[in-house]
Amino acid sequence: MAEIGLKKRIWGWMSFDWATQPFYTLGLTFVFGPYFAAVSFTYFEAQTTDIEAAKASSQALWFWGQTIAGLFIAFTAPLIGAYADSTGRRMPWIWMFSAIYIAMTTALWFTFPDASTLFLILIAFNIALIAAEFMLIFVNAILPSLGNKDEIGRISGNGAAVGYWGGVLSLFIMLLLLAENDSGKTLIGRDPLFGLDPETREGTRSVGPFIAAWFAVFMIPFFAWVREPRQANRTGGVKEAMADLKQSLVGAVKRRSLLNFLISSMFYRDALNALYSAGGVYATLVLGWSIIQIGIFGIVGAITAAVATQIGGIFDGRYGPKPVIRACCYILIGVTIVIVGMNRTSVFGIIPLPEGSAVPDMVFYFCGAAIGGAGGAIYAASRSMMVRHTHPERPTEAFGLFALSGKATAFLAPFLIGLFSTLTGNAQLGYVPVILLFILGLYLLRYVHPEGDHAQWSKSDVPLP
Repeated sequence: MAEIGLKKRIWGWMSFDWATQPFYTLGLTFVFGPYFAAVSFTYFEAQTTDIEAAKASSQALWFWGQTIAGLFIAFTAPLIGAYADSTGRRMPWIWMFSAIYIAMTTALWFTFPDASTLFLILIAFNIALIAAEFMLIFVNAILPSLGNKDEIGRISGNGAAVGYWGGVLSLFIMLLLLAENDSGKTLIGRDPLFGLDPETREGTRSVGPFIAAWFAVFMIPFFAWVREPRQANRTGGVKEAMADLKQSLVGAVKRRSLLNFLISSMFYRDALNALYSAGGVYATLVLGWSIIQIGIFGIVGAITAAVATQIGGIFDGRYGPKPVIRACCYILIGVTIVIVGMNRTSVFGIIPLPEGSAVPDMVFYFCGAAIGGAGGAIYAASRSMMVRHTHPERPTEAFGLFALSGKATAFLAPFLIGLFSTLTGNAQLGYVPVILLFILGLYLLRYVHPEGDHAQWSKSDVPLP
């Protein structure tokens, strides 16, 4: 019975990835993000005669919103994680942020094509992003209890792969039945379901309620099968949480492998999130793709992510997470260089392309597959590496620090992309800083111990960090 109980806990834990992935696949990257970029471009185009400047302003607005959200998460996530560990309660936080997430994603329905709600929707989207990232902290903190260090990599990889398959399925549903192209038809040439009006883009706008409903349904196994351990119930408060957090931060500075991993992942995860967020926006503004084209691009990337993440989990279990992270960083650096150097008229300004050439489209499809595969594998491997640096009695606080490392500079990539886009007046050149962030992350990774410092916590004479 205990084994069956553990299997249910694992499946319940993995259902979170399935439930939340549509927010990133449909919301951040392939449907809502490009649609928001098109609406905001309409807004800025009405204010200037410079089309490139309007594209750059549209791209910058999208990233300014995420800059503010990233700063908020960076300053609050570690404290919330420490408080949750001090009180021993995580599920109430997940319930609360679930309610916020559902409300804010539903509100995306009101993204009208005339841009009349543009800034309100930008706020709603980024509140949903904050809620999703906070939930992830508490869910990741459960991972160490699901297996030993040799099993964690596989479980993490399988969970992420399950999530990406959820993203694939949700994207198929949106493209086939709801999201319309410029002619008002879905991918299979039908009107959007439920009599949704293509003229006001109701099919595409339904992505918000769709994300909310998907989450509400598929979080049921998580809440039904995942339970907090009895021994986790403690008495604590804000004062105790602050003291614990201070002690953890001081301890992290003294732990060379952990410190370098946190800083390394801070850079490469920030760069990766920027690529995720930018994929659909880039395709809209630089390549001029429609929502349907971007959706197909998303399917290619999501399928690659699902397969590569599971394969990455196997390699993680066999060789550890560090080689997986390193290989993925090299792939993502190469992809970003291609994105910066390619547009409709030339490749790296050296190879001219004839008008109407399909080369940029084919290359970007390949880039999408690479981003999906490498991004999915590096996400799961990073989670596995963090477990190897986690004290078993303070997992939520540890993943709060992990969130801090992921969000402390989460404003940096969006800020730099927005800044470069604004200064150069060119959406394409805005991605140059992303290359540097990947290189910095890869360099610092060399100082991370392949096995982390997890082994020291088995020694009874080692105090809490």
